[in-house]
Amino acid sequence: MTNDTQERDLTDGFNLVIDALKLNDIDTIFGLPGIPITDFTRKAQAEGIRVISFRHEQHAGNAAAAAGFLTGKPGICLTVSAPGFLNGLTALANATTNCFPMILISGSSEREIVDLQQGDYEEMDQLAIAKPLCKAAFRVLHAADIGVGIARAIRSALSGRPGGVYLDLPAKLFSQTMDAEAGKHSLIHVVDPAPRQLPAPDSVQRALDLLKGAKRPLILLGKGAAYARADEDIRALVEKSGIPYLPMSMAKGLLPDTHEQSAAPARSYVLAEADVVMLIGARLNWLLSHGKGKTWGAPNGKQFIQIDIAPTEIDSNVAIAAPVIGDIGSCVAALLGGMGDNWAKPPVEWTGAIAERREKNLAKMSATLALDPSPMNFHSALNVVRDIVKNNQDAIVVNEGANTLDFARSIVDMYKPRKRLDVGTWGIMGIGMGFSVGAAVVTGQQVIAIEGDSAFGFSGMEVETICRYNLPVCIVVFNNNGIYKGTDVNKLGGDVAPTVFVKNARYDMMMQAFGGVGVHATTPAELRAAMEEAIKSGQPTLINAVIDETAGTESGRITSLNPQSGAKKK
Repeated sequence: MTNDTQERDLTDGFNLVIDALKLNDIDTIFGLPGIPITDFTRKAQAEGIRVISFRHEQHAGNAAAAAGFLTGKPGICLTVSAPGFLNGLTALANATTNCFPMILISGSSEREIVDLQQGDYEEMDQLAIAKPLCKAAFRVLHAADIGVGIARAIRSALSGRPGGVYLDLPAKLFSQTMDAEAGKHSLIHVVDPAPRQLPAPDSVQRALDLLKGAKRPLILLGKGAAYARADEDIRALVEKSGIPYLPMSMAKGLLPDTHEQSAAPARSYVLAEADVVMLIGARLNWLLSHGKGKTWGAPNGKQFIQIDIAPTEIDSNVAIAAPVIGDIGSCVAALLGGMGDNWAKPPVEWTGAIAERREKNLAKMSATLALDPSPMNFHSALNVVRDIVKNNQDAIVVNEGANTLDFARSIVDMYKPRKRLDVGTWGIMGIGMGFSVGAAVVTGQQVIAIEGDSAFGFSGMEVETICRYNLPVCIVVFNNNGIYKGTDVNKLGGDVAPTVFVKNARYDMMMQAFGGVGVHATTPAELRAAMEEAIKSGQPTLINAVIDETAGTESGRITSLNPQSGAKKK
């Protein structure tokens, strides 16, 4: 491709980066223009790449991460140097922790000045800073190496356990020129960046033997299982085995939450009582109490099977009796093939005990959801969301907050895979609007963002981005006037308590300010009508759902992680 300001037989760094991305089927960039990448965003758009411009780089990075999870190809986030790069770094680290394929591309200052610390504009050694927080980091100094740099970034983001990659492009690189034909030949189309990794047959047999001998087996599905897109085989494995399963939050929908083998309503019971647990794309991290302690009913001789593409994950918290190493699709297919036609299903004593508890807990939840307190609480409002999602099963649910997140995970059923995005492994707040934009852009589907008022505050300005691109996003802000609740009091008077916000804030007016639809809802009926209209119209909508300010608990369901002062001042 020629540049209109150059000789016909020359190309430059701008065009080589664009051509390399397009050669690898990357058609969308999330970012924020500025020095030194403003012209690049214009040129990329002119060449047919969709450029979604945000108000803050962290949210552009979160959009790229969500896009990576939903599409299986790296989401691209583009930022300016130094402060912009640092803003994007939180999203990059979060993507790496959650195993989302994402590439953060940042412009940077010139190496000669940075290395001598001579005080360049936004001078920073960005590569060195990024390296500890991502899977891989690369810098391209010469136009002829752009193809290699982008190819390495794509392969690193996708291969093995997916994650975040940093690609540093100094400002001087963009204007470098080279022969157009040589430039074309320097580009690389990445072939099979995430190749199948077949499990060893003896590891598959070891896992099957352990399952056969189990009296109380359990399958635990993680978001890695959802990312793997082995949906049919995972469902076949669960149903053929007859083993109860428990989905982590972003694995919800791999099988419908209403499936008869779902043990989610009896979560505490099955984790404590299972004798053999098979982890599929899930890690024994803090979300699963590290596989230890009273959550797991220790000590009771529990044994684990773990399917994971990373051998270093095995034994990271507890001993894994049967590791099965490989890509999840290949591992599940091998297990399914090895089960044969006469697989014995778990004892009825086990499945019956789970069913009894499931029905009891569902009945208790149903009674709670049927209540209609005034003002609304989390249960009565989420009962509406639950119905809306049931009637719109292709909608993508984005969820963050403390109580808003915890209650929604257990109340709002999912029916299809990769339809739920939330704070994930790192428990990071502020993903809401970025994930919503990313999901809406790459899928074209309706997005329902269920937001605590505190969580929404981290990325709320991106409602302008949602309106600017006219995206089908319905945001429901659960407004209880504060962090956790709105009732804390400063005992000394003066300033309000640190956890309290402006009372009766009208978040809906923010959306109205940018041309979207804003609705103030104080009852379940008003909330239902507003959500139904939002989905019918497909317009950007924000519903300010007023929740009882006394509703909610400190830190939601992870209060144990929030140290409480036990000392009294004398």
